[in-house]
Amino acid sequence: MLSFLKKDPRVIQFVCHPEDDGVIARPLPAKSVLPDWFRRLPAVDKGHQSAINNGLTVKRCMPFLDAMTTGWILPIAATVRLDIKDDGRSVEAGWEFDRVMVSNHGAHQVAGNPKEPSPPCKFHNYWSIRTPPGWSCLFLPPLNRPGQPFECVAGIVDTDSYSAHIHFPFFATAPDGLHVVEKGTPLVQVIPFRRADAAVTAEIRAETRAEAVERETVHRNTIAAEGWYRKSARAAR
Repeated sequence: MLSFLKKDPRVIQFVCHPEDDGVIARPLPAKSVLPDWFRRLPAVDKGHQSAINNGLTVKRCMPFLDAMTTGWILPIAATVRLDIKDDGRSVEAGWEFDRVMVSNHGAHQVAGNPKEPSPPCKFHNYWSIRTPPGWSCLFLPPLNRPGQPFECVAGIVDTDSYSAHIHFPFFATAPDGLHVVEKGTPLVQVIPFRRADAAVTAEIRAETRAEAVERETVHRNTIAAEGWYRKSARAAR
């Protein structure tokens, strides 16, 4: 999704005010900010390895890893304190930075949502995000990462035409108390995609015999070795 042709380069741009450059936290490739717990995790836990247990951990799960490493992480620009009270019904935010960091939405705008009674809030972002013509961005809570005291709401923006700042609605998810969200904490994962590639139709039917054989072959190759099986990897050998 993010591999672009060299002869026709595609670039996602994160642009900030000149006075903010070097001050607010910078976006980073998702693959460069893997959580510490994942970095420490061995691919094979030898303490659990036995004749009946291969000891594999989620570090060998390519779908899990690919989700974590795709796209970019957009962090919070500056440190914010969230004071959650009254069983989550009240969220007060404070900061020292010289720009607005958090504002509120009206609770009536999302009445009946599963996060009630937590009120809808919004983190302010000071990076303008630009993509080439035909490209949009999916914004979603960082995938497969430790929980924060909040969860941003997912959304899609046509960043090839909308170059204003995109702010991120969120709900506080932590228990009552004071929670500090440090500068650089991941807010959202940004995944660019070309809209033409996303415009596909669905075919819903029973599988053919050939498809069943292929599916079973992939599954058996996966369990025959230690790790996720990919046909492309087999073809390269």
